[in-house]
Amino acid sequence: MFKRHRAPNRSDVNTPLKRLSYLPRARYPLDLEAFTIADWRLRAGDGARATHQYEFYTLVCVSQGTCTHVVDFEPITCAPGSLLMVRPGQAHNFGRGDDWEGWMVLFRPEFVLPVSRAARSLEFAIDLERLPWHMALPGREVLTVTRLIEQMHADAKLDAPLEDLNALLRHQLNALLTRLIIVQGGQQAPEPVTSPALQRFKRFQQLVEEHFTHWHSAADYVDRLGCTEKSLTRAVTASAGTTAKAFISARIVLEAKRLLLHTDLPVSTIAEQLGFDEATNFSKLFRREVDSSPAAFRRQQRAAS
Repeated sequence: MFKRHRAPNRSDVNTPLKRLSYLPRARYPLDLEAFTIADWRLRAGDGARATHQYEFYTLVCVSQGTCTHVVDFEPITCAPGSLLMVRPGQAHNFGRGDDWEGWMVLFRPEFVLPVSRAARSLEFAIDLERLPWHMALPGREVLTVTRLIEQMHADAKLDAPLEDLNALLRHQLNALLTRLIIVQGGQQAPEPVTSPALQRFKRFQQLVEEHFTHWHSAADYVDRLGCTEKSLTRAVTASAGTTAKAFISARIVLEAKRLLLHTDLPVSTIAEQLGFDEATNFSKLFRREVDSSPAAFRRQQRAAS
């Protein structure tokens, strides 16, 4: 199902948060997996209670019971018909309850690419950022989505050439994700026509994700974006309701929270990993954003969990 990197323990302070990369179980050669939560529990064993970061997308569809997942420190209550999409890099925990069932679909972002495009001109057929991170499917859609996942699960076992099976699963996944985007769109107000400012914000958002560990100011991004700091700030404020500087700080703090709660790395090491020359500068930023020191945050969160 996936490959687990070496797990941390209390005596190893240099081990990062557990990351899972996509590596299907033996004799499973396809690039997408769909399976039940019951099957996941059997595979995960003791690891079912751990918090992980994935290097792939994880779609969870709840069909029975209720549960509370935790994604990047936010508890998400799910009931029958709930759909959760965990992005690569997010810290995810399935929660403590076992009295719920459903389906999971694992896929790498590149699997969403259309089959027929040339490798040198590949573009995503679906904007993965438009996917819902959490939604309650309308009653008529629960059965439809469940059946689509069940069909992928069944078709993965077909006796057919691997190239054909991967093509089939890829098209089925694209159909499922497109449906989810449409369903979510029907539950929301129409989005405004994409503007240059929105395009600039999306590019900025992507760059922050790639470089936040060493680019800490808005000035670091404007040259790459080919705009002024004022125009960047206007774009970020219009799209995210905050300043470019605050957006960057929030991403740094999110990663710091992940490392503080889910590893035993010293604060000084975390500061270094996040691109700070001095741990005191990191602590000042963290305290300003969280109203707590990094060490106090770690103690409080671990005591609460």
